[in-house]
Order: sequence, then C-alpha cells, then structure tokens
Amino acid sequence: MVGSYELAVRWAGVLDGVVAPTLTRTQIEALLAGLGEELLAALRGTAGIDAARLAASTLVAVNYRDEAAVSRSVAFICRDMVAMLCPTGTEPDLDRIRDRAITLAAEFAAGFTAALRTAALTEQEVTLAAALAAAQEAQAQRQLSEARFAAIFAGASVGIGTIDVTNGTVLDVNTALAEMLGVPVAQIPGRSVADVLGVANIGHAYAQFEQLLAGRIDRFRLETLHTRPDGGLTVIDLSMSAVHDAEGRVRFLVGVAVDITERKALSDRLWHDAHHDSLTGLANRVLFFDRLSRATPPIGLCYLDLDGFKEVNDRHGHTVGDQVLAVVARRLRTAASPEGLVARLGGDEFIVLIENCTVGEDLVDLSARLLAGLTEPIIAAGQSISVGASIGTALIDRSPDAVDDLMQTLDTAMYRNKSARHRPRQHL
Repeated sequence: MVGSYELAVRWAGVLDGVVAPTLTRTQIEALLAGLGEELLAALRGTAGIDAARLAASTLVAVNYRDEAAVSRSVAFICRDMVAMLCPTGTEPDLDRIRDRAITLAAEFAAGFTAALRTAALTEQEVTLAAALAAAQEAQAQRQLSEARFAAIFAGASVGIGTIDVTNGTVLDVNTALAEMLGVPVAQIPGRSVADVLGVANIGHAYAQFEQLLAGRIDRFRLETLHTRPDGGLTVIDLSMSAVHDAEGRVRFLVGVAVDITERKALSDRLWHDAHHDSLTGLANRVLFFDRLSRATPPIGLCYLDLDGFKEVNDRHGHTVGDQVLAVVARRLRTAASPEGLVARLGGDEFIVLIENCTVGEDLVDLSARLLAGLTEPIIAAGQSISVGASIGTALIDRSPDAVDDLMQTLDTAMYRNKSARHRPRQHL
C-alpha cells in the first residue's frame, strides 16, 4: 500500500513547475500528504467527497492558482490515485472507485473555481473599500486623501473609473479599466457611459446606472460580457457604488471592474472536463443523471450495450478497443442528433435521452437509427471490426423518483433484447 510520504512525493512531482511561492518543497510534500490521505479515504468510501473541495481550496490558499494545478491534480486523482488503490486493474471494486474518482474530480474542479473566485472577489472588495474610504475622507483631508486615492487608482491591478452624477459622463479611468474596455485612457474622460460602452454592451448595466444616478439604489454588482472595439470579448465582474457627501448627496459614482475572462474560460473548461467522458467526449454519468433529473417529460431512454466488445479487446487489444469506442460514440451522436443526449455510462454501455418524447414510435425510430449507425464495419489500426448492440428502451411520463429502479428496468429490457438476438432460430 502506498504510504503518505510516497503519495505526497508523487503529487508534488505532478505539480512541479506550478509556482507556489509561499511554500518550500518540504512544506508542499507535508501539505499534500495530509490532503492525499483524505482523497484516498474518499475514493475508498470511508470519507466524504467534500475532501476534494477542501484539497482544492487549500491549494489555492497557498498560491497554486494556475490552471495547470487543476488539470494535473484531476488527472492524478482519476489515474494515479485509482491505480494506487487498484494496482492490478482486476480488483472487484475497480468500477466503484473509478466512478468515485470522477465525482471527486468534479468536486475538486468546482472547489478550485470557487476558491479562485473568492480570492479574486476579496481583492476586488478590498480595492473598492479602499477607494471608497479614500474618496469619503477627501471631504475632511482633501490633499492627503486625494494622493492616496490617486495611488490606488493608478496602481491597482483591477479597473477603476469615476462618473459624474450630474450628466452621466466619465470623469476618469485607470489604465487597467481602459485595457479591459479596449479604448485608450485619453479617449474616455468626458464621454457618456453609453458612448464609452457602446450600444451592444449597455444592456442591463445601463438600467442599473440610471437607478444609481437617480439615487434609487446605492450600489450594484453584475457580471457582463463586453465586446471590445477590435471585436474581442472580455468578461467583466463590475461593482458600482455611489459616493455621498456629508449631507448625504451623491457626489459621484465609482466603479471597480475585474477581468474574469480567463477564470470564466477555466471554469467552463473544468466543468466540461468534469462532466464528459475523456475517451469519447460524450456526457458522463454525472452529467447524464443531472440532465435526467431536470428533463421535461415525457422522457425517452435508449440503453445500449455493445455485443461482443470483450472479444474485441481480447483479440485486438485495449488500444484498438478504445478506438472502436470513440467511433461508436461519434456514430451514436450523429444518429441521435439533434434532439438526443448521448452519454457513456462506463465500459461499453451507452444511453440516449430525449426530452418531450411524445409517442412511442419516436423511440422505436431512434432505436433503429442507433442500430443502423453501427452496421458499417469500423476501421481501427488497419483492421475491419464489426460491432452490434442490444437496446433496452423506456418511455416515462414524469421525472423519475427512483432512478435506480428505472436503470434496472432498462438493464433488464436490454438483456432481454440481447438474449433474443442470440437465441437460436427455429425453422417451421
């Protein structure tokens, strides 16, 4: 059995090159030893899956904030840790541990994204608080506070801008905000907010601006997609606040913006990786059961099991078997298009879900299309390989309460189909 120290050394090696300036290598290994033991316990089922979110947030806390830390750790959980617990690949609980690893990987990715967002928003709130404090202090200590505000304004890594409440024009912006908007700093002051943002970018934010200017609200915060003049897109987390004088009148508006384009892309990529099968690109079990729980009835389901796929692996090897599965996935996706969601549940088992499947004939037609898509031989590694499939179907008129019972019914129908397909024919 792999010990805590060996596990930590392996994980630290996987993360090698991802900068974590607050820790030495010895400290990293000590940290990873504890986290690794918790993750292994979660894979065994003796600890909860919240160990994955804890591990992710801990890595972010010690400055592992590069996307490589996520992709490498997710691969380490799904591949290396599973191999540590199931070194021969024949252990009876291998499939359970693999499924558990997928769930842990999804939780790790979600935890990493949430921790990154919290860290970025903390910086944003600190900057906004400093800007507001400096602006308010200007009433009593104008020269000193203006110098402080100018330093924060010019040097902040987040975007800052101020707006005149009397006419809605921009008073000033710093370099960071101008770069987010894709407009030179010198071209922004004196223009209206609508003119700076452009018609395509006003949307909901403009309505909030109007309420701020009218004094109906004191602040707002939203996430907005900004189209730059060069056609590029920037995702911005924007906070706007009204600054009041001693009599309570609004003197000007101050906004703080954070460019979250890369973080949003990373979040989307992590979500996709955590909800899709790495071999075929199809939806995995996590995404399928989530979609099933939210599907609009009537719901049509086709459960497929490839016939003779074990023989393909035994005769041609797992590399060829993986190529066959990838081709099967593409054909099933084509056959189920456009209305069907195709998922790989594991091994050679696939399932197709259709929402608003109003008549049984639709399901029969889909089954025929799926089987027809597998009739042509598959060329893999220069060899022609034929595969078939057995299908079990179900049409349900309401969202399923007992998913396990539903899957058992589909499984039984599929094996009944498989038995019928392989029963010797009687000639009359």
